[in-house]
Amino acid sequence: MRKSYYLGAALGLFALGLPSAFWLVSAADPAATVRAYDVPLEKDADFLTGYVPARTTLSNLFENHMIQRADTPALVASISAAMDVRRMRAGQPYTIDRLLDGRVRRFEYEIDRDRRLTVSRASSEGAPRFLTAIERIPKETTVVAVEGAMTRETSSLIAALDASGEGLALALGIADVFSGEIDFNSDLQPGDSFRVLVERHTREGKPAGYGAILAGEIVNMDRKIRAIRFTPDGGSPAYYDENGRSLKRFFLKSPLKFEPRITSRFSSSRKHPILGYARAHNGVDYYAPAGAPVGAVAPGVVTLAGWTSGGGRTVKVRHNNGYETEYLHLSAISVRAGARVGQGELVGRVGQTGLATGVHLHYGMKKHGRYVNPVIEHRNMPPGEPIAPTLMTVFTSDRDRYLQLMFKPTQSRATNDN
Repeated sequence: MRKSYYLGAALGLFALGLPSAFWLVSAADPAATVRAYDVPLEKDADFLTGYVPARTTLSNLFENHMIQRADTPALVASISAAMDVRRMRAGQPYTIDRLLDGRVRRFEYEIDRDRRLTVSRASSEGAPRFLTAIERIPKETTVVAVEGAMTRETSSLIAALDASGEGLALALGIADVFSGEIDFNSDLQPGDSFRVLVERHTREGKPAGYGAILAGEIVNMDRKIRAIRFTPDGGSPAYYDENGRSLKRFFLKSPLKFEPRITSRFSSSRKHPILGYARAHNGVDYYAPAGAPVGAVAPGVVTLAGWTSGGGRTVKVRHNNGYETEYLHLSAISVRAGARVGQGELVGRVGQTGLATGVHLHYGMKKHGRYVNPVIEHRNMPPGEPIAPTLMTVFTSDRDRYLQLMFKPTQSRATNDN
């Protein structure tokens, strides 16, 4: 029968110098009487699990776990040969398989969600030697249908996805797919719904993010918008409606991914909240938390990245076809004048600089030098290039397969991606 040793939990762990973030795990003799304040340790080995503390070194980490002093230099040298130990991040999980005399049999550290460092003892005899490797953590990809609805309680896409058990990353992906057709700041209403067919990744049974959105549908009041992912010959993946028309427009509907509301609309005359008199409001004000990212609505060249008297930190971008957009009251600017930016590229972050009563983004648009209402102007912009007639047969096949899977109640496919 396997023997077990016991240390008083309250005094033993303190004496060993083990922080509360670590656990000692072992198989105790089931016939033994275990007191509530005892921690069972196997005679032969400990298996310790923890998270890398902030402001520590490998040597200190091993010292805290009472690793033999002869092992520590060899362990540090082996790990340093495989990776830059200065890049070990606080909060990342690790495990130590340790004999009770302090010798290490195996050490594992999760570098990121894709890779794991493993260190194994080469021999139990002689001077300590270790074999080190960096291995891929196997990833499983499952294609699933995810659906949700906007209600009074879950009035935003993020809230609706959270209610369905999904994460922020999927909300960002959906916003990217439909950004040419839906302004997630203002268009969604209670009663609207969505459904997407998406690749969901897991690693060792734990969520590991999302892959491509293969298809999607948003029901927005009296509109039903569908998106199908398709890659034209020699091109990049893009999204099209059921008839092969591009969902991408020259301009995004909003410089923000999604926030709950527009706080002030375009107007030829509005009483200024600070100045106190009426004047034109040449743009749209979006509520957003301080620091929220602001993206360029279309490709262009930055013409201004600096301070203006009323707008505070301001970015202006010149686009093709006589358009110019501006982003005011930023807390930080992420571009410089003269730089080229792509659609959706970060230009700054939401703030309260200049003449602003609260944290928000003022978004303005000019066409041939005159201010226009960006909400109305977007409706008149033509979509991108449709699918070529020669590719419609392939597109139709992909579309029908994706839609069938999207409206099927069960998961459809699982693959291993290492």
